[in-house]
Amino acid sequence: MLEQDQLSTIADDLARAEAERTMIPRLTAQYPEMTVEDSYAVQNEWRKRGIQAGRRVAGRKIGLTSKVMQVATGITEPDYGTIFADQVYENGSVIEHGQYSNVRIEVELAFVLKNDLTGPDVSIFDVLRATEYVVPALEVLSSRIEMEGRTIVDTISDNAALGAMVLGGRPVAPDAVDLRWVSALLYRNETIEESGVAAAVLNHPATGVAWLANKLAEHDDGLKAGEVILAGSFTRPMWVEAGDTVHADYNELGAITCRFV
Repeated sequence: MLEQDQLSTIADDLARAEAERTMIPRLTAQYPEMTVEDSYAVQNEWRKRGIQAGRRVAGRKIGLTSKVMQVATGITEPDYGTIFADQVYENGSVIEHGQYSNVRIEVELAFVLKNDLTGPDVSIFDVLRATEYVVPALEVLSSRIEMEGRTIVDTISDNAALGAMVLGGRPVAPDAVDLRWVSALLYRNETIEESGVAAAVLNHPATGVAWLANKLAEHDDGLKAGEVILAGSFTRPMWVEAGDTVHADYNELGAITCRFV
């Protein structure tokens, strides 16, 4: 385990990279002995600082839950991060591209909870009972750590590369549709770049939420009523540049559009 002053130094470096819109070298190159628990301690320090600064926690994100994402990153286990309210955009938003680094888009479903979920032993049926509705979502990825050669330790420390999220489309009750078969087409500037089906997320997107509740229990934490949980991407990340318009068509669940300037 790293010392507290080392964890604080890493958190300082990541905060500076976020403010200056730059990247820092891989943590695993700087601290070869760094563990997964160290990286969650860094993330928790970042979260604590945000709350102390007056930011409000809106939910959590789950990353690296599908084969396409694991292949794209070379990382084979899920991770999670915190979503603050000021990182949530409405459908149709115009987003400043320059506030993020290495900007990519992922296609996901978001679970909005009506009840708390606390592990261990949370199942997908517990998740479905605790969910008020499911809604389409896009995740905006932003990396504060250099991308080549990253490990799970780097991504967790970087708040699982979360930049922002965009909510849109049609909210549905969790039993109103077969969530495994929710599909989406992802467009950039009117050209389809990616497509996918939600079952790519651990065979059912609710499985990711159950994994998260059980993982948080290891850190004496849980999911709270009212939180928005990004369940994981079922497409590869799509790179976007300033000037790009992104459109995701979820068929019967509607669509999400945003533009980067």
